[in-house]
Amino acid sequence: MGLEEEIDDLREEIANTPYNKATEAHIGRLKAKLAEKKEKLENQSSAGGGHGYAVEKHGDATVALVGFPSVGKSTLINALTNADSEVGSYEFTTLDVNPGMLMYRGANIQILDVPGLIEGAAGGRGGGKEVLSVVRTADLVVYVLSVFEIEQYDRLSEELYNTNIRLDTEPPNINIRKTHKDGIGVTMSDDVSLAEDTVKQVLREYGYVNAKVTIPHDLTIDELVDAVMDNREYLPSMVTVNKADLIDKDYLPTVQAELRERGLDPDDVIFISAEKELGLDGLKERLWEELGLIRIYMDKPGRGVDYEEPLVLFEGDTVGDACKKIGGEFEERFKFARVSGPSAKHDDQQVGKGHELADEDVLRIVARK
Repeated sequence: MGLEEEIDDLREEIANTPYNKATEAHIGRLKAKLAEKKEKLENQSSAGGGHGYAVEKHGDATVALVGFPSVGKSTLINALTNADSEVGSYEFTTLDVNPGMLMYRGANIQILDVPGLIEGAAGGRGGGKEVLSVVRTADLVVYVLSVFEIEQYDRLSEELYNTNIRLDTEPPNINIRKTHKDGIGVTMSDDVSLAEDTVKQVLREYGYVNAKVTIPHDLTIDELVDAVMDNREYLPSMVTVNKADLIDKDYLPTVQAELRERGLDPDDVIFISAEKELGLDGLKERLWEELGLIRIYMDKPGRGVDYEEPLVLFEGDTVGDACKKIGGEFEERFKFARVSGPSAKHDDQQVGKGHELADEDVLRIVARK
């Protein structure tokens, strides 16, 4: 029996096994085995060679547009950036990843026009594995849906999940430490609903014999498997609905209802028309917010503050991160820095590398000679 048949059999057994406390450990073992075989199949497919979609990251942040064929991604990227993506009304117009650069608020945001996804992409159809490997490198995933096919969100989400991309969630906070004896010991907080035996079964499936496991919060079997596999990519996402200019006002409530059915707030979704270039200013603003970018104005000795070309970082970044991005010898020669602006207690506050910066801070780095 081949791996694909084994995977199908495992999925069928999981689907046909009623979930309760008596079957929980068994289901946990099956799901662990399923994840392991899926990874093995993916590795075999990758080893087979074929055309890849490696795209070198440029700029301050990277956004991946994901959507089914002919939703208007190529038109959108052309409207947003300096890209020149072929546009057509037939499927698979874009046969390769096409990067473009959006200049916004002093930031260079790389936007990847990823070839249209199809059902089964995670299993290798339509070059899906290569395409989705590009998505994994992005800082933000943007769903591009047709206003007439909101249900595409379900299939796209499934494909992304099946290729080990976890959207809008944090990695499970689990600590697993191998030991040399005493079997598998599990320490769980009171709110963890999984049985101890379920945790042990999952770990044994991955070859653990002796280990100390600490689980401080409740989680599902799938989240437990994710934590043990430790190869998932956790990314933020947002949704934009294209071709909004083509719908009648009477149809809008239907679209809003379909979004709500999928847990999407219509007020949070960005409605656009890429072809008519409507709603793009709102989309750019939202990209900035979701990426969590901040502008740092550098105070350069003898030249003053550069407000034209800010250093662009992410929220939570520190003076040390600024030094890394500037490069050169700043990290090694760093003495201290002076900060004015939202993050400073007062103008020209003297700070170290650990100081957390905020949007529109003015930063001057003092280096050793």
